[in-house]
Amino acid sequence: MKYLLSLCAVLLITVSTVGFALDLQSAKNKGLVGETPSGYLAAPSGTASTEVKALMKDINAKRKAKYTEVAAKVGKSLAIVEQLAGQKAIEKTKPGLYIQQASGHWVKK
Repeated sequence: MKYLLSLCAVLLITVSTVGFALDLQSAKNKGLVGETPSGYLAAPSGTASTEVKALMKDINAKRKAKYTEVAAKVGKSLAIVEQLAGQKAIEKTKPGLYIQQASGHWVKK
C-alpha cells in the first residue's frame, strides 16, 4: 500500500510538472526571452535558467535550420536572411514584450 501511494505521488508530481513546461509565448510574456535583430532569441536580463536556456537553444537551432534552407533557396547569404527574419520578428512582437535594439539595448516594445 505504501509503495502504491508513493508511486501515485511520483506520478502526480511528474504529470503536474509536465503541464508547467515553459513555452515560447510564456517565456516572452514573463520577460525571460526577447527577439533580437539577428533573428534569434536571447535573454534580456543577460542570464537565464536552465529551462529558458534549453528553450532558446531549441528554438534558435530550428530557426537557424530554416534560415539556412531559405538562404539556399533564394540565393542569399545566411546573414541577410537572419537580419530580415530579425526585423520581421521584431515587427511582429506584441507591445509590452522585449526586443533588442541594434545598439544591443533591450526595450519593451
